[in-house]
Amino acid sequence: QVQLVESGGALVQRGGSLRLSCVASGFSFKTYTMSWFRKAPGQERELVASIAAVVPGQIRYANAVRGRFTISRDNARNIVYLQMDSLNIDDTAVYYCSVLIPPQRFWGQGTQVTVFE
Repeated sequence: QVQLVESGGALVQRGGSLRLSCVASGFSFKTYTMSWFRKAPGQERELVASIAAVVPGQIRYANAVRGRFTISRDNARNIVYLQMDSLNIDDTAVYYCSVLIPPQRFWGQGTQVTVFE
């Protein structure tokens, strides 16, 4: 079965950096676009970044993170990364790794990122 396991979330000071990882299994990783979403308290889950199957494939970022976050993937190891730099308070959220394998979207359990002053 499809499994997505995130790691790397932490408590970090404003301006700091974190790298999130998501290890995928149970499907042909190199075939699918991988995405990172986040959900902040009281807000809806939003797309942060996505990376197409073929590297260097199409990469997309939310306006709020463009220029600060970098998504990448290692198709040999079935891992997708999210490098987060210049973190600010508004980046506090649970971050989820996700893949759409029609007709279903699959999610990881999430990893908490908390940015403090």
